[in-house]
Amino acid sequence: MTHDCSFLDNLDLDGDISWSQSDRENHAGDFGTSETDEVEPDAVVFAESTTDVSRVVAAANDRGVPVTPYAAGTGLEANATPIEGGISLDTTQMDSIVEIGPNDLQIEVEAGVIGDDVNEALERYGLFFPPLPSSGSISTIGGMIATDASGQQTVKYGEVADWVLELTVVLADGSVINVGSKAAKTSSGYNIKELLIGSEGTLGIITRATLQLAGRPEQIKGGRAVFPTLTDATEAISDAITAGVDVAKIELIDDQTAVLANDYSDTELPEKPMIFLEFHADHGIDEEIDFCRSIFNAHEMEHLTIASGAEMERLWQARKDITYAAESFDPDLGLGPPGDVTVPIGRYPEMIAAVKTVAEEYDLFVPCFGHAGDGNLHYLVLADYDDTEEAARALEAYAELIKRALDLDGTITGEHGIGVGKRKFMELEHGETAVELMRAIKQTIDPKGILNPGKIVPLTSGSDDETDAKLI
Repeated sequence: MTHDCSFLDNLDLDGDISWSQSDRENHAGDFGTSETDEVEPDAVVFAESTTDVSRVVAAANDRGVPVTPYAAGTGLEANATPIEGGISLDTTQMDSIVEIGPNDLQIEVEAGVIGDDVNEALERYGLFFPPLPSSGSISTIGGMIATDASGQQTVKYGEVADWVLELTVVLADGSVINVGSKAAKTSSGYNIKELLIGSEGTLGIITRATLQLAGRPEQIKGGRAVFPTLTDATEAISDAITAGVDVAKIELIDDQTAVLANDYSDTELPEKPMIFLEFHADHGIDEEIDFCRSIFNAHEMEHLTIASGAEMERLWQARKDITYAAESFDPDLGLGPPGDVTVPIGRYPEMIAAVKTVAEEYDLFVPCFGHAGDGNLHYLVLADYDDTEEAARALEAYAELIKRALDLDGTITGEHGIGVGKRKFMELEHGETAVELMRAIKQTIDPKGILNPGKIVPLTSGSDDETDAKLI
């Protein structure tokens, strides 16, 4: 769908407007968009201020032109794909750290600031932003907030959303609002801040954020534990969390994922289920590790290796390389849509077992791994997606695992968001009435539907999105 965006040339902007083929191609999708699903925008705007965003959105709204926010393009659910064309609004030039308030344990940043840059700026104060996801070195703060991101340290520190105090947001008509408060808590009015977090740019465009901070831990140690079976590993994780082990990261990879890691990194890891751990403390870290070891030993742990500094990083390398390892494992096997389900921690072993059962039923290779401490499981349905029959079987298996997660009182996405691919499952999780309420909120805030159209909420109940969901 083509839109006349020539009005952009008449706007007084600090940033640049690009009509070039290369820029439009670069903004046609994100990391989670297949080449066949990419859509080039009609124009790309590199905004440099909240005023830029406001002027572009207001003018686009007057003309009914879609605006799709674009951060670093690291999303995994095609969240930033401009599926109806129009304007791709790139916020990466809005990358200033506005103010650091060490006495208040706060930092104010523009939306385009990269996550790791926040922690680098805070290092001299002995502070850090704890909930950064694994992609913190390449993802922006605005993108993290827009997708309600989380990561490996969620088990101890919570999600990015838990550390957001205040937001500056541009609404669909170009008006600018501040939501939340720099105070540690507030009971003032509707919690609009929480509504906008995770809305993927469909209700407003985040341009600035005030974040809560924490002191850097004095002691950091970590490593990995090896188990004979996947059941032993998952039950050990569940027991450790419910027993109250104070762990900052507790990650799982199954034996199939270990195979991928060895193949990619040319290592000799045991091809068995492994748990990767990291502990943060100001004192008593060895006692906490011993507590964890005692629980793991009750689940037939074969061995536990703990280190600090560079040696700890080396032990963790296999977990960090998973995505790259899967991509390069077999050129004939595609990754398919990424699994991102989350279940209550006590049901985690059941969810892992479900992955293996479904993989066997559908005769597919489905390695799984994830942020096990908060019940978040990632799985990859590796298949030949050029083979019509195998691709259909793989997508059905993927959908079946989403259903299994919901049956275990879980959710269809723990951190990647809904984007395009998971819209068809929204009614399955939330029910028709709740989704209709979401639709009504969208209509009220963005009556012309210009903000990131085609994401999160299905257009109507019983549309093709929901029909696809009936497959499961």
